[in-house]
Amino acid sequence: MPKERPCVLSIAGFDPSGGAGVLADIKTFEQHKVLGMGAVTGLTFQNDSEFDGVKWIETDEIIKQTEVLTRKFKFEFIKVGLIKDLQTLEVVISSLKSLRKESFGQVSSLKIIWDPILKASTGFEIHKAIDKKKIADIYKNIYLITPNTDEIKILTGEIDEMQGAKELSKYCNVLLKGGHREKKKGYDYLFTTDGKIFSFRPKKISEIGKHGSGCVLSSAITANLANGNDLQRSCLKGKDYVTKYLMSSKTLLGYHKS
Repeated sequence: MPKERPCVLSIAGFDPSGGAGVLADIKTFEQHKVLGMGAVTGLTFQNDSEFDGVKWIETDEIIKQTEVLTRKFKFEFIKVGLIKDLQTLEVVISSLKSLRKESFGQVSSLKIIWDPILKASTGFEIHKAIDKKKIADIYKNIYLITPNTDEIKILTGEIDEMQGAKELSKYCNVLLKGGHREKKKGYDYLFTTDGKIFSFRPKKISEIGKHGSGCVLSSAITANLANGNDLQRSCLKGKDYVTKYLMSSKTLLGYHKS
């Protein structure tokens, strides 16, 4: 009989172009041989180069989507992407833990991976301000956060990105993405909660960026974790996957292949 695949959930936005959000996550999950499912947080009006806005899904409707899935499927790893605000994120995470306990009697093994999308790749600013005190309370419920260099500065208030990631790793593991960095472009750094730092150099640098590459990376890492890889190896394998995605075409939309 075929091996049963682990179930993975993406809680993210809907992108009509399929390059980002839940659709991109599901494509990535499938390539990693995990059973991917999704809950939508917002309907975006965009293509690969334009972002006209987003219509947010009500928090209770997001929870209803996750509730019906969580009753039946035991998710060990859940990825969260585009979300309206910190209050919504906090309520959704709390609900996920409660639902997990009700359905399977345990919460400790549930791990949340958050890709903090603060600005669309087109430049559209989604979150204009971050409450530093409120977000600190949320970090402790997150296993891994995957900010880029601009996002880490907004999340922590630190001018130095490396120092910001180090401070943030006191609460949760941090993968600092380097695709937007001028120096050492493409180098990613993993800061773990036990004080270790791992670097991942790029095997290739794509001249053309890809719409949704951050979504693809975080969902690839989530899938690798679900497949039993440790955090360091999951980040490495995720980077290899997104590199293939970045090199897959000469347009802003990439192709998924394992």
